[in-house]
Amino acid sequence: MIHKAGFVNIIGRPNVGKSTLMNHLVGERLSIITPKAQTTRHRILGIVNTDTAQVVYSDTPGILEPKYALQANMMTYVKEALSDADIVILLIDAAENDTEFHGFEEALKGLDVPCILALNKIDLMDQRSLEDRVEELHGLFPKAEIIPLSAKENFGLEPLKNRIIELLPECPPYYPKDELTDRPIRFFVSEIIRERILENYQQEIPYAVEVSVESFKEEENLIRISALIYVERKSQKGILIGHKGQGLKKVGTEARIRIEQFLDKKVFLELHVKVDEDWRRKTAKLKAFGYKN
Repeated sequence: MIHKAGFVNIIGRPNVGKSTLMNHLVGERLSIITPKAQTTRHRILGIVNTDTAQVVYSDTPGILEPKYALQANMMTYVKEALSDADIVILLIDAAENDTEFHGFEEALKGLDVPCILALNKIDLMDQRSLEDRVEELHGLFPKAEIIPLSAKENFGLEPLKNRIIELLPECPPYYPKDELTDRPIRFFVSEIIRERILENYQQEIPYAVEVSVESFKEEENLIRISALIYVERKSQKGILIGHKGQGLKKVGTEARIRIEQFLDKKVFLELHVKVDEDWRRKTAKLKAFGYKN
């Protein structure tokens, strides 16, 4: 029996819906989703298995012009995803005219693997505007195959999935068939906590935050988790904790509920906030947090 397998890597600008698409394709909520740009900081794999295929999907940070070390590290995941892909999904917001890819244009146009240009959010467009946008993108990426869809509305995903299976190379599986992702549970716990911070705070606070799970102890009926939330300024620490600790308490309660849903077990979550000045610009600190060099 023929078996197919390959890496299908999702690339695109910030806020085009990459994480939403990834979660729908995998059938699990692996990538956190918020309306804020730069929500995704790492490359996250989601593995879909059938008897005859293994699709290794990859969510990546949004393509941007890096302004500090953290963003430069984020862009290394994009470069990595372009270099090891068997299929590239270039996700573009159908309603936005901006096709600036900050130095990645030539790499995208020169791909020697199949490229599917997934035109997302078509539910926000009329037919004529959609046809004009498709024609424009055909001119920009003549080798790409365009598939219109709406990841949020779960529309157009079946044709995309079917086309991916058709394009996959014949290959044995890369991962054991019972694996869903390459990331450990602690990673997803830290991401859930960061998601709640992104949703509850504005301006610079969410972008100055990193979360480290310091302790994860599994008991018979309970998981005890202790996590450190790093910020860059004392003022940010005060804002995050809030009046009489109410801000941090709200984040902790919301995160605990989501973690319990994710792990299907009761959780005791303890959060602390620590100041580490300018951690986003420190290579050694980024490495300690698990980012690329």
